[in-house]
Amino acid sequence: MAAQANNPFAWVEIYVDDMSRAQKFYEKLLQIKLSEMPMPDGLGEMQMLCFPWEESAMGISGALVKMDNMGPGAGGTMVYFACEDCSVEEARAEAAGGKVLQAKMSLGEHGFCSVLMDTEGNTIGLHSMR
Repeated sequence: MAAQANNPFAWVEIYVDDMSRAQKFYEKLLQIKLSEMPMPDGLGEMQMLCFPWEESAMGISGALVKMDNMGPGAGGTMVYFACEDCSVEEARAEAAGGKVLQAKMSLGEHGFCSVLMDTEGNTIGLHSMR
């Protein structure tokens, strides 16, 4: 299947070492509830917790993933979470166990972003239009 010309992303996986710790961080940071995704037989030791997703809404979803051959870390793929005002989620980062790497900054006509480090060492972004 060819990628869509607009909004080509279909899924995001954030790799973790400690699923419980990562789950607490993202649920507290984003004020959401992650749900367990059952794994088919034959995939080995793999655990996934899915972010909320609404089929009729804009955007994509993804999951926290714990598996033997994929680990977390800075410098890889960076995921930006959509927010009403990224300073709200940014303010919850440290209390959730993360770290603010770049406080909310203007992107001009493209809105604003913050850059954080999660509890697993992944660099993640927050994006908002205000």
